[in-house]
Amino acid sequence: MSELTATRIKNHAAKLGLPHLAASLEQLCKRADAGQLGYLEFLDLIIEEELGIREGRRFRGALRLSKLPHHKTLDEFDFSFQPELDVRKIRDLANLSFIETNTNVALLGPPGVGKTHLAVALAVSACRAGYSIYFTSLDDMVRQLRAADELGRLNRKLRAYIRPAVLVIDLCRRGDYAESAGLLAR
Repeated sequence: MSELTATRIKNHAAKLGLPHLAASLEQLCKRADAGQLGYLEFLDLIIEEELGIREGRRFRGALRLSKLPHHKTLDEFDFSFQPELDVRKIRDLANLSFIETNTNVALLGPPGVGKTHLAVALAVSACRAGYSIYFTSLDDMVRQLRAADELGRLNRKLRAYIRPAVLVIDLCRRGDYAESAGLLAR
């Protein structure tokens, strides 16, 4: 590829908001040559890489806005620690059909059994799938709703809790007795 063509492609990619293509054109071309990719396969490679970058950025931003206390996944959960837990039911929840059917999920049990970890893991899976998520404790939610009501902004604050596809409400407060965590699908 000529230097003039490479420069023109990089400039056009930058103007189109395709920063990965602009920054890695040479490497992409080398991969296409090495793999003897056809034109459509090369175009598919470029689009797939750019989409992957954008999805990664969207996912990281959504996690940051979600206020999740941590970003643990189901793979990090030690199911052997809770032998009474039905792993199949949790794996079924991970397919996220509860969001599509607007079904709420309540995880009940004594303190320290992993309810919050499981709720967060399901929320991270939902975020990865493109759903909006938000985490709050019941205590914080009630406090914020009361404050909003006193300012005459209750409806506006309620919308903030209703807007995400998945609202995770942790019923425990730091250091207090915890009994449940819930995921609400709107």
